[in-house]
Amino acid sequence: MSVVFWLGAGLLLFAFAGYPAWVLAQARLRPRPVALADVTPAVTAILAVHDAGDAVRDKLLNLLALDYPECLFDIVVACDGCTDGTADACRSIGSDRITVLEFDTRRGKSACLNDAVARARGEVLLMVDVRQVLDPATLRLLVRNLGDPGVGAVSGRLAFRDVDGGFAASVDAYWRYESLVRAAEGRSGSVVGVTGALYAVRRRLFPRLSDGTVLDDVLVPMAVAKSGHRVVIEPAAIAWDRPSQDARAERARKVRTLAGNYQLVRIAPWLLLPGTNPLWFRFVSHKLLRLAAPWLTLAVGVSALALAPRDGFYAACLAALLGCLGAVLAGKCSPAVARLLPVRLLTAYWHMNAYAARALFAFASRRRLHLW
Repeated sequence: MSVVFWLGAGLLLFAFAGYPAWVLAQARLRPRPVALADVTPAVTAILAVHDAGDAVRDKLLNLLALDYPECLFDIVVACDGCTDGTADACRSIGSDRITVLEFDTRRGKSACLNDAVARARGEVLLMVDVRQVLDPATLRLLVRNLGDPGVGAVSGRLAFRDVDGGFAASVDAYWRYESLVRAAEGRSGSVVGVTGALYAVRRRLFPRLSDGTVLDDVLVPMAVAKSGHRVVIEPAAIAWDRPSQDARAERARKVRTLAGNYQLVRIAPWLLLPGTNPLWFRFVSHKLLRLAAPWLTLAVGVSALALAPRDGFYAACLAALLGCLGAVLAGKCSPAVARLLPVRLLTAYWHMNAYAARALFAFASRRRLHLW
């Protein structure tokens, strides 16, 4: 039991503190700056939607307002089995820079992305989602990183508005931590996953996605890195969003996303091979160890419970674990307690691990994860 305790605790500590500390040290001591250049390649924005309603019109107007030469920027929208007039809303804008692909049968996002990329004219693809709002300078900020021939893809940064406490504050706290790690990965080499709501990639490096692929925002950058190019972060390019206000709204999205990691290693097993995946250590440390976190936490708790009657140290560790759980429960009962930073972080940790545990069962049950 002591071996179980220390192995579990060590892996958890490395996953959430050791690896971030290592990559932050790499970014500080051995940075790899990007040779930024004011370039204006032809760009095609790629947007896949399902029953987006009025939101798709707002998104397209936001994209058309980006500060970029009109003759060098167009948009391809793929409507995946929409039943609410989404395609008509796209056409109603009346811009010849918008190409609408309308599919009667719902096939999933990855199939739509493949078809949309095939219709793209730009040498650079701007990958976006429908919900987030982009600042006017966003596209220029992204493509200046592609002025460096060694960079194959560049991710923007997701930031939240209207964080008013409660669960939303926990989501924001976790995302700030995650963004810190990703930024350090980009400064020291390549980031493992990009922000699906905002990233640019050279079209020639975009891989054809397997049907049903959930995490295109991980598979694409990993394929770019495999080709010998870097994947970096442009922190000034921001996609503005609003966090989920309650755990139920966040649960379905996160369970699907985390289950997508299991799917990822099934459809791209080369990710597990150190000799083939140049980001193997980062991928295992950043992605796979977090999937194991709920089971490692359970192992630490059970072993501490078994060892507590015989050793005061393990009794103290068990008390600390119970205290953390108590803080999460207290945050659910008191908004004032929930706003405290330690409680926000503990609440985020609790929910992320609950989602990761559910994701394993979701993947094992072979649900249609690729649908929206």
